[in-house]
Amino acid sequence: MTLATEKAIAFIGGGAMAEAILGGMIRQKVCAATQIRVGEPLAERRHHLSTTYGVTAVEDNADAVAGAQTVVLAVKPQVLETVLAGLRGHVGSDVLVLSIIAGATVETIRRALGTPAVVRVMPNTPGQIGEGISVWMATPETNPAQRQAARQIVAALGQEVAVDGEHYLDMATAMSGSGPAYVFLFMEAFTDAGVHLGFSRAVAEKLALQTVRGAAIYAQESGLHLAELRNRVTSPGGTTAEALHVLEQGNLRATVANAVWAAYRRARSLGGEE
Repeated sequence: MTLATEKAIAFIGGGAMAEAILGGMIRQKVCAATQIRVGEPLAERRHHLSTTYGVTAVEDNADAVAGAQTVVLAVKPQVLETVLAGLRGHVGSDVLVLSIIAGATVETIRRALGTPAVVRVMPNTPGQIGEGISVWMATPETNPAQRQAARQIVAALGQEVAVDGEHYLDMATAMSGSGPAYVFLFMEAFTDAGVHLGFSRAVAEKLALQTVRGAAIYAQESGLHLAELRNRVTSPGGTTAEALHVLEQGNLRATVANAVWAAYRRARSLGGEE
């Protein structure tokens, strides 16, 4: 079963990630715009979504989920409790609920709404341009058709990886969820170094951005181990070898590992785990 055969899909929250998902679904013909309803409190966002994509945008979340077979939770974590309270009694027990809310456990959603089929997703910001990587898991009660529907929703953001345990979501938060910020910081430092060398900031930024983009695409398409790729551009006694020596002296690997572990510990604490 695909979403194209379902009654309706409701989005609770009409922010950037919700827009990325519904926009991707429409472009990929996963479902028609007429099947999508969005519950969004801001009139400006409702107008934007309805005029840009042809979806139905309403202020009342209860109206958005009425008759929907799939509900996507895409609100800020700090308003989740209020949103769930408002949805209680309006979401049927046979509805698939998919959440992209950081730190919101499956049990929290299942207990609040009484829906056994819950999918939790950790997307990342490049999903807003269809270049994201999302990690997701489903409760055992989620049937094969619902899992397929969930996969289609998640794929609207880019690539996806299904895992069989919720604990992997905290790991994904530390890697792919927070990961773009690590890359942005590196690119910012890389750009600053180029300015220090004498490039204008515009040129230095262009060099940094395209170097990172090209390296990532090349690594993906080559299929080679990252260490082998690094060795291929490192001539003995050359400029690259000299630069890499400095990075290793600065404990780059250990610093990155410590940063990811710190993010992981924080993700677990936000989810109420020790």
